[in-house]
Amino acid sequence: MRGAALVTSPGKCQIISKKDDLRFRKVAALKKGWRRMLLVQFDKPDGAAAAVAAARESLAVARVIASVGQRDFGVSALRDLNDVLSLCWMSIYSLRTHQPPLFHGGGSLQMPDRTTEAFHFYRQGIYLTDHTFDEAKAQLKGGDTAITHLHAQEVPEKHRSGIYTRNGLQERTSLVRMKDDGSLLAINLYRNRQQGTFHDADIDLLRRLGQPLLSCVNLHIQLSGTAPGADEPLKLAGPLDALPRREKEVCERLLRGWTHEGVAADLRISTGTVKTYRDRAFERLGIHHRNELFALALAWSSHPQPAVTSADPAAP
Repeated sequence: MRGAALVTSPGKCQIISKKDDLRFRKVAALKKGWRRMLLVQFDKPDGAAAAVAAARESLAVARVIASVGQRDFGVSALRDLNDVLSLCWMSIYSLRTHQPPLFHGGGSLQMPDRTTEAFHFYRQGIYLTDHTFDEAKAQLKGGDTAITHLHAQEVPEKHRSGIYTRNGLQERTSLVRMKDDGSLLAINLYRNRQQGTFHDADIDLLRRLGQPLLSCVNLHIQLSGTAPGADEPLKLAGPLDALPRREKEVCERLLRGWTHEGVAADLRISTGTVKTYRDRAFERLGIHHRNELFALALAWSSHPQPAVTSADPAAP
């Protein structure tokens, strides 16, 4: 199951995977057990068109990365994704085993932003009867990712009227990752009636973007302090742990999107000193640019390693 995409739709479960460099879709009925199986081969994409599409997708992901750690991350990421996929609403939260779900942010485009209000409604008790993620919870293990899809009509009436009908939402596609602690991180992407349904090409696009988007959100949660139990912005562990204190503090603020002037004001040092600490840190990390720092942090957040102890933690 690891690396596959699980897509639930009315009465069906679609598992998207790769085989012999061709893409296949397996469809199995769920209503009375696994009673039938279809194997449908996707058409090979045109080379030139595929290259253009890949470039647009890469640019969209790069823009999402640039907004990591920002206060308007939800709206900004949604706007960037709209360059390649029509969406109107995004809500990010974690579903926990013995606790209420935890909201990590969201946003909307060309409609009132009621994402926070909708989550509060969901958290007041709707989540207790929400079974739309049950299949993912049952099949995924720690680190596994999947895609789930549903239509508003599949949602129980109270849930549907309080969130979907109230906000004109028609469909939801979710990128989900099972965490090692048993919680499920979900990036929920919605379309309204005017935008129509999610097609196979849209689901396939999200299959390609799923891993980098989940990694971006995971890093944003760490930087913004919306992880379970966080009372203040978290310090990014992993690759930065080996840095002296000041270099680490500079890199943490650069990852949150701060300017050199902003870092200088916060740490009460000069802009030149900030750049000196930055350059020293980049040299230790084997990188040269801020985007490489983001890439390093994203890679670690997806596959965290034991923290490394700094050789001189007392360094200024």
